[in-house]
Amino acid sequence: MVRVTRTTRLAAITGAESGNAGAGVLATDLGVLWDDGRGGVLAAFGDTYGERWGGNGAGPKHADWRCNVLARSTGTDLDAGLDLDWVVRRDDGCAAQFLPGDRTGVREHTVIPTAGIAVGGRNHLHYMSVRRWGVPGSWHTNYGALAYSDDGGRTWTKSETAVWRNDRQPFLRRFRRRDQGGHPFQQLAFAGVVDGRVHLLGTPSGRFGAGHLARVGPDDLLDPAAYRYWTARGWAADPREALPVLAAPVAELSVQFNTHFGQWFAVHLDERRAAIVLRTADRLTGPWSPGRVLAAGSRFPALYGGFQHPWAADRPAVYFTMTQWRPYNVSFLRADLE
Repeated sequence: MVRVTRTTRLAAITGAESGNAGAGVLATDLGVLWDDGRGGVLAAFGDTYGERWGGNGAGPKHADWRCNVLARSTGTDLDAGLDLDWVVRRDDGCAAQFLPGDRTGVREHTVIPTAGIAVGGRNHLHYMSVRRWGVPGSWHTNYGALAYSDDGGRTWTKSETAVWRNDRQPFLRRFRRRDQGGHPFQQLAFAGVVDGRVHLLGTPSGRFGAGHLARVGPDDLLDPAAYRYWTARGWAADPREALPVLAAPVAELSVQFNTHFGQWFAVHLDERRAAIVLRTADRLTGPWSPGRVLAAGSRFPALYGGFQHPWAADRPAVYFTMTQWRPYNVSFLRADLE
């Protein structure tokens, strides 16, 4: 059994307190991390604000709002924090929105990154098209989809094929209305390549759904027909047949194999406990342990996120990003384990 012994906030990653407050990034959230396959770690952030930011929480939109921004880090001294070497920039030098909005005419509020992975020299990013926000912890997506970059993350192309539309009707009987849409793969966590296939876990939109497992060949990431979904009896072609492997509530999920302990680590927000938790398993199919608290809302109010640093998977610790709604910025933490 893995036990959490201490959690330390190492540094601010974004905002005025950090060394990364330039490039017009005064406030942002998430900090989705993955190894870019080129000697660095990419960090994708959500809704981002610059001048005239309100000072707490997201908004207002006129404060140089960008739906998302992307940065890169190459630092190996993780206990010193997470320095960002560069950001994808626009012409005025400020951080650019690197994923554009939907251009098909659907109602869309924002475009939020949820997971990334580098496979075969190409970086793949999963994002969700948010149709509308609901009550805290709930939102409805138009779809989850993939974009890709062949130049290390500086430019991105949205795939026209790798789109999982959030048609609620086939899933209503299996998911609570509070999930705001039942498709189980609207937000993702890439677990990596296992036995020659890319494995990933997905959740429905919102923060109250369960985690489901899928896999696909590394050359077929942009082909939804090539994905197979875990049913507890085997792998099926229909995501409707996927059964949960991670019990709800699961939000802002990240998954990687920790070689020090020889176990899979799933880090995610447990909205009901107001905590970022760690769950462990010998296999991606489970069973997964109950969540052990890495960061509690009593210590870090209004917390969310919890994305693991990919270069710390050989240590007796979890290094992860964490957002707090107030002041709407991202920190870097270490949780020591035994």
